[in-house]
Amino acid sequence: MTARTLSVAPIRRSFVVRVPQLRAYEIFTGRMVDWVPAEHSLLEAARAQVTIEPRVGGRWFESGQDGARCDWGFVRNWEPPFRVVLVWQLSSEWQFDPSLETEIEVTFGAEGDDCTRIDFEHRGLEAYGENAELMREKLDAPTAWDHWHEGLQALIG
Repeated sequence: MTARTLSVAPIRRSFVVRVPQLRAYEIFTGRMVDWVPAEHSLLEAARAQVTIEPRVGGRWFESGQDGARCDWGFVRNWEPPFRVVLVWQLSSEWQFDPSLETEIEVTFGAEGDDCTRIDFEHRGLEAYGENAELMREKLDAPTAWDHWHEGLQALIG
């Protein structure tokens, strides 16, 4: 009996915002608290901040107004203003799992003088094992990454 290799299609999104490339990168990485929907928080108390530490190996986490913190992952690549790769370490039960790694790559490409094309890919969903297809459906739903992108689009145009 041979083991079957699981292959799950990545989730991809692209859109254009009306700010220069560096500004789009800074808002995406430095102001997540302003555009990630509050209802996507994993904390019990109100969210105070979403932090991406701006360096390879930096932590990615949310913190609450009560001081609690929930890790989401870490920074694999930090290349302003062109690209950031984040490692997402949230399980199918929406808990931090340091043994789980999927990747979110976001690239920022100049579109003229004052617009930026943002390309997003969440890949490696095979890491969820038997829950991989279910997690892909959840993360690809309109209330998931599309909701995040709507918040970003609304913030920066």
